[in-house]
Amino acid sequence: MASASFDSIPSVNKAWIYSEYGKSGDVLKFDENVDIPQVKEDQVLIKVVAAALNPVDFKRMLGLFKAIDSPPPTVVGYDVAGVVVKVGSQVKKFKVGDEVYGDINEAALEKPKNHGTLAEYTAAEERLLALKPKNLSFTEAASLPLAIETAYEGLERAEFSAGKSVLVLGGAGGVGTQVIQLAKHVFGASKVAATASTGKLDLLRSLGADLAIDYTKENFEDLPEKFDVVYDTVGQAERGLKAVKEGGKVVTIVSPAPPAILFVLTSTASILEKLEPYLESGKVKPVIDPKGQFPFYKTLEAFAYLETSRATGKVVIYPIP
Repeated sequence: MASASFDSIPSVNKAWIYSEYGKSGDVLKFDENVDIPQVKEDQVLIKVVAAALNPVDFKRMLGLFKAIDSPPPTVVGYDVAGVVVKVGSQVKKFKVGDEVYGDINEAALEKPKNHGTLAEYTAAEERLLALKPKNLSFTEAASLPLAIETAYEGLERAEFSAGKSVLVLGGAGGVGTQVIQLAKHVFGASKVAATASTGKLDLLRSLGADLAIDYTKENFEDLPEKFDVVYDTVGQAERGLKAVKEGGKVVTIVSPAPPAILFVLTSTASILEKLEPYLESGKVKPVIDPKGQFPFYKTLEAFAYLETSRATGKVVIYPIP
């Protein structure tokens, strides 16, 4: 099949791009003339409607992964929700006009794309994208892929299953809010405990936590009970090892602390497709920070907010532009 497309696709687009490594406030610039990526045969071109920010965005920008990174200039962003405007010759899953979402980088740290999602257009392989659940807005859909895929993959790596207990460290963050919901509503946990600061404990309970622990007032490792799985999203895997049952597992997405399992997400649409019924029924919900929606031109403020590490759930950029 010849590649189908909208006739009106320009050759350049507006994007947030950095040309050297450094702090977002210093290096991230708005550019109105960034080339739109060429679509490979297994890719689609997406008119971006919304994009989400993730800690990996500013860590990559800082140059923390430069040994394995695709060197700048780089348009920032992993998560996208938008509309397909062009399909490559081998694409079978999507057609022009489809509303899709996903994390466009299969390997998060190893040679990720130079043209990310904080742009008017982005390209991604069809295997990394799923159809947007109809009940979710583009903003809600954009908030999900990297966080929910990371949450799911971590629970799988920990061999989590029905009837097991889990302690989520950092339950109010982008990944933590999804770990709580997936553990409870998808995997069938017997008990979900999670840590957060005082003002966020009700949120944890509303997402399915049976025990909400205020980390400003108590140490989770002093609890008399131990857990089958500890899922660390904040860099406390070493402490997590003291809260896990014998034979249980600790997974972390932040820093290695053997024997805790450190993993980096491999993005795939299959998780999004598997979770579609839970998203469409509302059993699993996107969680966006109450202050966490920023228009495209306020992307620097959005990064400054994300970098405080105080955001509840996700920070999303919408509308674009």
